[in-house]
Amino acid sequence: MVPDRSVSPTHSAASVLAATKALLRPLVRVLIASGATLPAVVAALKECFVEVASRDFRLGGREPSDSRVSLVTGVHRKDVRAIRERSHPVSTPRAGGVAATVVGRWLGHPDHLDADGRPRALPRAAFDALVAGVSKDVRPRTVLDELVRLGLVEGGEGGAVRLLADAFVPAKGGEEMLAFFERNLHDHMAAAAGNLLAGPDDRRFLERAVYYNNLRPADVDRLEAEARTLALAALRHLNGLALEMQQAAQDDAGAGERFRFGVYFFRAEREADGAAPPEEKA
Repeated sequence: MVPDRSVSPTHSAASVLAATKALLRPLVRVLIASGATLPAVVAALKECFVEVASRDFRLGGREPSDSRVSLVTGVHRKDVRAIRERSHPVSTPRAGGVAATVVGRWLGHPDHLDADGRPRALPRAAFDALVAGVSKDVRPRTVLDELVRLGLVEGGEGGAVRLLADAFVPAKGGEEMLAFFERNLHDHMAAAAGNLLAGPDDRRFLERAVYYNNLRPADVDRLEAEARTLALAALRHLNGLALEMQQAAQDDAGAGERFRFGVYFFRAEREADGAAPPEEKA
């Protein structure tokens, strides 16, 4: 959160808008593909402007008036008042699904791993206990059926349940994929925005990337395979470490923070990716 401060004066509104236009292109592809039209997007954007101005641009810790929100956002005061009265933020990430948490704990808890660190097949009773440890509001059978549907586990009909994947991978086009799209990109953008707005003494988020161009497709195939191997190892290590810490902090009133660590790999032909921002040769 960046209270009582607008964007750094070293970045003009025009330059930030130019960068934002490049960022929006992939999102606009998704919006058009889903049938979302510009008027609907503008309405959602208005809500975001009002929400962020109300939350992050306070003076002296006080909630800004409708007039101040209108002044800093350009949204008409009448619309500001209507949006604030509705009070349903559109940019708050949704909570993670039970199925994803079950897979994460299966991959991270030593009790569920063999001597080589691979997930063990769980007797049905052990699987049910694992689900119950995540949520008592969803029946273990319901979670099992969903994981089977997604192709992540097999078994369970009177026998052991075996995990088939190294991570929770949502079905293409499903609601789980949309939820991860929202949460992962939200936190990546939040980290990048925090770094852009950070002052000299502010702590900066980890945000790094390596990039090269003028590579042969076969070389990028090899790099992508290596990236997947390294990324999976890092994610599994942090998953186990974070699960151990979370369980140790169950009774700690100060345990109120969350984190997300992600990696990505993108590839495209330079000519076919003309909408992307230019990068110098590396």
